[in-house]
Parts: sequence; C-alpha cells; structure tokens
Amino acid sequence: MCGISGWIDFQRDLTREQQVVDAMCATMTCRGPDAGGTWVARHAALGHRRLAIIDLPGGAQPMTTPDGEVAMVYSGETYNFTELRDELRRRGHRFDTDSDTEVVLHGYLEWGAQVAEHLNGMFAFAVWDSRTEQLLLVRDRMGIKPLYYHPTEHGVLFGSEPKAVLANPLADKVVDADGLRELFAMVKTPRHAIWAGMREVEPGTVVTVDRAGLREHTYWTLRALPHTDDQQTSVAHVRELLDDIVARQLVSDVPRCVLLSGGLDSSAITALAGQHLGRTGEQVRSFAVDFLGQTENFVPDPLRATPDGPYVHDVAEHVGSQHQDIVLDPDTLADPEVRRAAVQARDLPIGLGDLDQSLYLLFKAIRQHSTVALSGESADEVFGGYQWFHDPRAREAETFPWLAAMRTQAGGQLNPLSPDVAAALDLQSYVADGYRDAIRSVPVLEGESGAERRMREICYLHLTRFVRILLDRKDRMSMAVGLEVRVPFCDHRLVEYVFNTPWSLKTFDGREKSLLRHATADVLPKSVVERVKSPYPSTQDPKYAAVLQRQVADLVAAGNPALSLLNETWLREALAQAPDRIDTAARFTFERALDLAAWFDLHNPTIKL
Repeated sequence: MCGISGWIDFQRDLTREQQVVDAMCATMTCRGPDAGGTWVARHAALGHRRLAIIDLPGGAQPMTTPDGEVAMVYSGETYNFTELRDELRRRGHRFDTDSDTEVVLHGYLEWGAQVAEHLNGMFAFAVWDSRTEQLLLVRDRMGIKPLYYHPTEHGVLFGSEPKAVLANPLADKVVDADGLRELFAMVKTPRHAIWAGMREVEPGTVVTVDRAGLREHTYWTLRALPHTDDQQTSVAHVRELLDDIVARQLVSDVPRCVLLSGGLDSSAITALAGQHLGRTGEQVRSFAVDFLGQTENFVPDPLRATPDGPYVHDVAEHVGSQHQDIVLDPDTLADPEVRRAAVQARDLPIGLGDLDQSLYLLFKAIRQHSTVALSGESADEVFGGYQWFHDPRAREAETFPWLAAMRTQAGGQLNPLSPDVAAALDLQSYVADGYRDAIRSVPVLEGESGAERRMREICYLHLTRFVRILLDRKDRMSMAVGLEVRVPFCDHRLVEYVFNTPWSLKTFDGREKSLLRHATADVLPKSVVERVKSPYPSTQDPKYAAVLQRQVADLVAAGNPALSLLNETWLREALAQAPDRIDTAARFTFERALDLAAWFDLHNPTIKL
C-alpha cells in the first residue's frame, strides 16, 4: 500500500520542477512512511511513498524498465501476482524482485493497458511510457484504492489523494456550487472530486493521457447475467470463493490482523482467517473498537439493538484469536486534534462524526501492532444487509434508498444549510438528477420480474455509489496512520457472482445476508449467526455531545467563517438544548459545523456559489 503522485506536461521541462514534484509526493508521506522517491524526465514526473508489505527490500518505487523508457508508480496489492509472474516467465520475462509491483510493470510490457484485466486486487497505478509519450492511470474494479487527476492546459496532475494534486500551483483550492452540492447531498457522483477542475478515476477504468488529449476506457463493470445455481450450490460457491479470497489476502511479509465488530461480516472473515492460519500453527490477531461504559450502559435504538462487546468476545473465544479491545472515552473522541486529523485524512468535511474519529483512533492503535488488517467492509452492499434493503418505504422511494432511510433517522435534518446556500444549491434537484442517471445505468436481465428488477437496481446503486463512500473513508482513515486495510468482500469474483443471484436467494431464510450466513455458519458461534444486523458502533455517552456543543459555541463566539454555510437558527436552537439531552439532529449539526471549521482551517478553500 502506498501513495502515488505525478505531473505530465508536454510543453514544460519538468526537470526544472523538482521542488514542486517533491512537494506533491510529500503530501503522501502518511500513506507511505517507509520510503519515498521521485522519477523526473523532461515531460513526466512520478512520485511515490511506500508502505512496505511484500518483498520489503525489493519493491522500491518509482520502478522502471532497465532501459528507463517505462516508469511506474503503484499503490495497492495484486493478490494473484505469483500466478501472473509464472505466466510472464513462460512468456520470456525475467524478474529481479519478489514484489507484485514488478509483476504489474511486466504485465504492462506484455499486455499494455489490458494488464488491468489480468489483476485480482485493489490497486491504483500510473505508467509513463516514453516510447509513446503516453500516461496510463488505472484503478481497480471496485474503487478500493483512490486516484484523482486534474487536467491542465498541456497535460495532467494526479495523486492518490486530492492533497497531492492541490500541492501543485496549477491546481486552485476552489469548491464551486457543484462541489458543494456533492458535499452536502450525501451521494457519490461518478468522477466527481469536489474540488473544481479535479476528477476521480472511475473504478474499473483506464485513463489515457497523451499529446492528443485525455481518454477513458472502462475495462470492467457489473453485468446482468442469469443465475442457474440452486440454493445449495450457491451457498457452497460463496464459501469456496471466500476461502480462496481470505487465503490470498492474508499473504504479507509484515504482521497482519483482522478488524472484528461481532457482526456477521467481520466475524466471518475472522473465523476464516483463523482457520487458514491455524493450519500452519499461527494464531489470528483481532481488534475491536469500544467505548467507555458502552456495554454496561447500552440502550437499544432503531439502528442498534445490541452492543458489540459480547459478540466480539464470543467470536474471539470461538476462533481462538489473540484479541484486543481499543476502548475510547468521550474526551478523546471529541479532541479537536483528532477531528482535524480525520478531516485532513479525507480532504473533505463530509465525515460521519464520531464514527470517523473512532475509526481513526482504532487504526492508530492497531498500527502499533500490525501493518495489514482484513476488514468486513462492503458485505452489506454485496449481500444486501442494510435495514433499508428490507424496508418497503425505502425500497419504493424514488431516490437513493439510504437517503430515504437516513432522513427518517435524522428527523429530516441531514443538511443544516443556511437558507441562501440551500436555495442556491437546490440539493433536492441535484439528488433527483443523480438518481435518474444512476438508474439509467443499471444492467437489465431479460425476463426479470418487477420486484427482482427493483432489488437489482437497489443492489447496483449500493455497489456503484454507496460502497464507494465507505471504501474511501476506510482507505483514508487507515492510510492516515500507515495501515493497509484489505476488503475481501470486494473481490470482483464474489461481487459478480452475488450481484446476479436473485433477491429471493439472497434472503432465502427470511433474513438479511442469507448466502453469507449459511456459507460461514459452521465456523461461527451461534450468537453471531443469529444476531440482527448492527452498524458500526457510535458512542451513546451524552458527555460526547456536550463537549461538541461547547466547541461549537466557541466557534459561534469567534465568528468562524465556516459557519456562514450553515443555518444560524438551527445552530442556536441546537446550542440552547440541555447538554445532557442533545438530540440526534443537534448532534449532527455540531459534527457538520466542527468538520467545516477544521476543513476551512486546513485548506482555506475559495467557495464559489
């Protein structure tokens, strides 16, 4: 796992721009704390920061061919690199290292841009070929690893995160009306990067840049295919895939662990990892996040019926993992420096409040013991686990189902904008347009019933829009502390297979995630198999909301410019609530205000409505 950056300019001599190239690369230090380097030619400059995972001594980057004509910077992991290396050797290639990076570079020499189609993994990489003066920007199928680019008059800037691009003086820190719409609408529009002029490489896409301009090619997308396997065969195939995926993703030359929440998804990964490692006498290590007093004082709410702690410990005991709880207190969660670190990691004030801060702190603690962690992220999108998949009102709403559900949960106050800003942005129309565009792209299976067609639409929306929000969050929070998080449920083979199973098969036992539950029940404790879906935990301690309230009161007193975007009446009403009785909408408003203030302080963006 690493951070990449670069600059292509067909008119400028970039050998004279080393200082700028270094500055772009330096913004990625958190993603690659182990090593860094740049490669600069007349019209191309590549930067790389390395988090060493595979072949610690041999995977240095930027990596070039012996003749220096092709250079590459690569971020991520290719899980089938050993098979690819064997194939390439049979085709006459010779290798000097044991790294997957060198395999990808030779794969490009053999297959060109089609190399992406041969890779199983999570990756974002750039290849500069001086023979054709052409740059390739390549991103994995599900968008696990981020990659941004900014076209310029004579070329392009790119980086793993916006901060790398923004470090170049050719990129202005401007957020226009569309950028604000994307910030506050809680949707994920393809290619949209918030910052004016910047774009995101779409998952499953190759972007080509040369003197003729910029072009996109999609090498992978979800397709609608008939599913012919019966229930028993489908369950067995899911298990077969998961066994192979987990085994591949445990390969590492540095310590690895699993993230355990006590839910079905993370517990399944923990159990399968424990089973695989146990065959060689190794014990799996697991970590969970918890909050001070959460288990003892837990109160069920519409989202979370049970605390995670007891289930986490059931799994750890059942699997025999070496387990550790990371317990957080409200003062630590509300620490302004922790929030600042989380906002800086994402480059955006669109966080999930304490869910972001706790994730950052969890990863920071884990990094003291492990460099690689396997996560249960994305299983809900793949197998249909969220509550709104099963809520007729959300399913039938003519909008993104998660927005319909979240508006109900937050009392309708998801976007506490000032009246002037709200009128200028017209978020309702923006979301409606985005929803219609998304629905038009859903693949159609001939003969599919209306109900099955609708559930295919909902699954597609989650796999192409919602999951990208969460994958981006997971990547940024983990890489901010130099931790590589792998997501087995995003293996494209599993995604393709489950996407095309009918909804009736995904819920054949009358519950959510039937396929996953039955595929892994034999390795899980009964308590977890029977547990109802519970989202990532959020602190219930009223002290946390009270601290936020005091912090926002200080912002208001200081006249912080970020608050000009927010509804002053809402803020004052929220500040007037009793500190021990702050409601969900007020807490959400406080989180938004504090995130915006941190973002303005970090980036000093120019806002253009």
